[in-house]
Amino acid sequence: MISLKEAKAIADKELIRFSFIREPVSLYKPIGYILSLGGKRLRPSLTLMTASLFGEDLHHAVQAACAIEVFHNFTLLHDDIMDQAPMRRGHPTVHVKWNTNTAILSGDAMLIEAFHILHGTRQEILPAVTEIFTQTALEVCEGQQYDMDFEKRGVVSEKEYLRMIELKTAVLIAASMKIGALCGGSDAQQANLLYEVGRNIGLAFQLQDDLLDTYGNPEVFGKAIGGDIVANKKTYLFVMASERSAEKDQKELLRLFSTTDLQPEIKINKVKALFDTCQVEKITLDKIEYYLQQAKICFDELQTTTENKSQFNNLLDNLLGRKA
Repeated sequence: MISLKEAKAIADKELIRFSFIREPVSLYKPIGYILSLGGKRLRPSLTLMTASLFGEDLHHAVQAACAIEVFHNFTLLHDDIMDQAPMRRGHPTVHVKWNTNTAILSGDAMLIEAFHILHGTRQEILPAVTEIFTQTALEVCEGQQYDMDFEKRGVVSEKEYLRMIELKTAVLIAASMKIGALCGGSDAQQANLLYEVGRNIGLAFQLQDDLLDTYGNPEVFGKAIGGDIVANKKTYLFVMASERSAEKDQKELLRLFSTTDLQPEIKINKVKALFDTCQVEKITLDKIEYYLQQAKICFDELQTTTENKSQFNNLLDNLLGRKA
């Protein structure tokens, strides 16, 4: 299996080919801009890494990997509009740099382009890959809608929250690995196993983002701490605190998450104090570890070498061991 570093280098190189220098410039330039901002390239890298488990020829996996990354960035572009986020990866978001209408239309073009790129996949597996990609794209939209719906609700259960992040985040990582497996030549059983590996990675990955937003180091995390709290987003930490708080603290938590007139620093400190009382940091860490172990268990069932399994375990430790 190729390394994460090697896979990211391939993804970065191939994505340059999709420079989107076309007319009208006002439509395509924002697409080139958001893709040029880089990022972890986690999803296309996992597609390529998974394909490499089954063969050395990654030619057919490259198209699918690029399609997945273009689709992922489309979701970020539209998410930034809905969240009114001013920055993405340390740069102005598209709707801030241009305007909202441009960001919406450029995002629409990215979604269409993602399917166009996907059609470069090997023809004999294209129907299966397209079905996975299409179902996943719809599920991501469902997850985003649940996320927005939760903003209007006082109480969200743990089960509801985990299902939301499964749809919004985990299924795309899962699909990345399953599509990579099919591109590499795996059978259906192996591909389905890798889907489960990716789903568990995605759940752990999102929970860690939730955790770092409150307990992370902004220099490591890459953005200001407490953004979810200021925006009244109901993360896993909020859900756990709501379920475990005394009635008085629960009412205070709900009050804080329904107000926008507190100074951000004061609000963050008050909410974090309530989180600390319920030990939600430890609860979240334990849940992350649970999903990591599930991912490892699924990967161990694969018909692959001990070396690949060891490399995968190291990948998980590095990927989800982002200390802050």
